[in-house]
Amino acid sequence: MLDDSFLSFRNVAKKYGSFSAVDDVCLEIDEGEFFTIVGPSGSGKSSLIRLLVGMDEISSGEIYLRNRRIDTVPANQRPTCMVFQSLALFPHMSVGENIEFSLQLKKIGKRECKTRALELLELLQLPQNFYTKRIAQCSGGERQRVALARALAFDPAILVFDEPLSALDYRLRKTLEKELKDLHQRTGKTFIYITHSLEEAMVMSDRIAIMSNGKFEQIATADVIYSKPKSRFVAEFMGDVNLFKFTFDENGSVVSPGLDIDSEVLNRLSPEWDNGYIMIRPETFVFDSNDRSMSSITGRLKQEYELGSRIQYSVELDSGDIVTVEKLREDRLNANLGEVVTLYFQIENCHLIPG
Repeated sequence: MLDDSFLSFRNVAKKYGSFSAVDDVCLEIDEGEFFTIVGPSGSGKSSLIRLLVGMDEISSGEIYLRNRRIDTVPANQRPTCMVFQSLALFPHMSVGENIEFSLQLKKIGKRECKTRALELLELLQLPQNFYTKRIAQCSGGERQRVALARALAFDPAILVFDEPLSALDYRLRKTLEKELKDLHQRTGKTFIYITHSLEEAMVMSDRIAIMSNGKFEQIATADVIYSKPKSRFVAEFMGDVNLFKFTFDENGSVVSPGLDIDSEVLNRLSPEWDNGYIMIRPETFVFDSNDRSMSSITGRLKQEYELGSRIQYSVELDSGDIVTVEKLREDRLNANLGEVVTLYFQIENCHLIPG
């Protein structure tokens, strides 16, 4: 059956004995999309892309590209190219020879190979004199750019990245994140990116998929996943979060230790759930408010952490629960450790997650 999908995973599974590394995954990716799969080690993200590029065989299901089944196509004939964490550059070759490698496999003439290699150096913002430079003479960031140029020389329909920035220092990683996003926009290629880093995913991606135990927990834009996670796993994976357990008693009143919230308001937010979690992100709390529509909780300031441009506070409630608050430095709390503080929040900034 034909559809409009560019790339389609249809009930794809990969099993090793009784263990499911990828468990009945269905996924649609648009042409030209920057799609990032995030998850902890062992979640199945690398296994999934190995099935896409043909490094492993699927146990069941099908993968289609432009309505053509590709999971039965040999790996070297698939229109995909992988950029590995190790980069897998040839150290005995020059930068130009590395970039031209896939072009030579296609029996393209030497002059055309060099022209294309120089074009890709310019695209990756490397000087043309790098053409003769040895790989061993290149810095970590330069090697990343050479690996990208070599992958683009293959002219794949899909560029797949398996944690390519994870071994780099923080500053270089931040620079290359922006360059990758810019490169994606300039080339219009479809990028599928695998990472442990939520920050990487949020900076670069059109959509993010959170993966756990071989399945997708949620697929959405960074903003939706951060502000409206579908599960406790996603909420906690997306950064610091405050979760308050709630239930409705037989009278329809809310029972939520440590948090005083109106039952009618909660019912409007989630009338179909009998229990779950009230999620409040740390940055949505304020320390001072004259707005009577705001709800509040009180606790003792337990700790203060400097985070550069931000400050994080730990506030201990009477229930013993710890609430995390984050503010910009200019909004710093004027209080000593151990003092009682009041935290204000808007119900509209809360999000409910099923229990």
